[in-house]
This record gives sequence, C-alpha cells and structure tokens, in this order.
Amino acid sequence: MRSTRYIGLDVHRESISIAVMNSAGKLVMECVIETKASAIRQFVDGLRGDFQVTFEEGTWAAWLYDLLKPRVTKVVVCDPPRNALLKEGNKSDRIDAQNLAELLYLNKLQAVYRDFRKVARTPKATCIELFAPKVRPSRTPSPSGS
Repeated sequence: MRSTRYIGLDVHRESISIAVMNSAGKLVMECVIETKASAIRQFVDGLRGDFQVTFEEGTWAAWLYDLLKPRVTKVVVCDPPRNALLKEGNKSDRIDAQNLAELLYLNKLQAVYRDFRKVARTPKATCIELFAPKVRPSRTPSPSGS
C-alpha cells in the first residue's frame, strides 16, 4: 500500500523551503534546496510513494508547475490572500512551508486555476490578466456625474 505525502514549498529566487507531511499529518522532513531544476528533480526523484505538492502563485509558479506536474500525483497552486492559516502567527520560510503542507493535508487550500502553458506565449498584459485575481473593479460615479 502506498501512502500519500503532502509537500509544502515556500519558493524564493535563491532557495525553496520544503516541509513534508505523511498520511497521518506528521511532519517527517524539512529541508532547503536551491531554486534550480536539477535540485528540485533530485529532491522529488529521491522520494517514494504518492506525493501532492503545493506552493503559492507567484513569479516561479508556471516554471515550477511544469517541472513538478509529471513527477507528482497532484500539484496545487494556491492563492496566498485566500489561505488564512498563512496569515496567522509567526512568519518564516520554514513555517510557511509547514503551513502549506498542513493546509494541503487538511484539504483546506484555496487553489487557483491558471493555464500555465499559455503564459509563455502571451503578451505581458495577458500574463497579468492570467495571474491577477478575478475581481471586477467597482464602478463609482465620478464627482462630475459622468
């Protein structure tokens, strides 16, 4: 029987903080790796079992999604403002990775859907539209009434 592991990634330009929880919700591993494809592949390929991975939507999301998708069971790109647990308590990369793994384990992440394959082929305005929250601006009348 294969057990599922839940991986939270706090991604930054130079490094990724990683927290891994087992199927019982126990933190079983923490580490920091370089934000390089070779380091990420080496980390993921060294794990056994089924893995679900989550990280916050941001600059590295499309690249990381494409890198991880073929190697893990599930990838959840989450929307930081909608994940309450990430706003509470102490803040550090290690704690953020733990919180992401825990929210994934509890199935309490607010995922965002983006077709990351389109991002590389679209103009900048469309990229901003793809990654921006889907909120319509409110129309407030101007003082002149127009």
